[in-house]
Amino acid sequence: MADHNVISTDGAPSALGPYSQGIVLPIGDRKLVFSSGQIAIDPTTGELIGGPPEEQVRRVLENVRAVLQAAGADLDKVVKTTMFLTDMNDFAACNAAYAEYFTDSPPARATVEVTKLPLGAVVEIDVIAYF
Repeated sequence: MADHNVISTDGAPSALGPYSQGIVLPIGDRKLVFSSGQIAIDPTTGELIGGPPEEQVRRVLENVRAVLQAAGADLDKVVKTTMFLTDMNDFAACNAAYAEYFTDSPPARATVEVTKLPLGAVVEIDVIAYF
């Protein structure tokens, strides 16, 4: 029997490969939530949304929120994020959209430029949260 639980929700896109949308790991009287990286796929259509990077960030964070809520957490419980960008020139625009979601006590974060992301996305974000 596994010590962790798999998160699965229709509120976020299905995994594009052999991985879970997220994992919940009990630690003492708390639970840690690890989300898989989310890209800007609309969960109702299964299609990557177009538009500028900041629109993709908003869709990504709505997907992340859906995974967290399926686990029993929410964005206010996020302690660490990693943002992957295909172009660091998009950093300021992505930051502005990201800041809309993390207004009080923003989590720790790393931002990394990468060559490519799945389906041609320009941003991917994963998170660690608790509840």
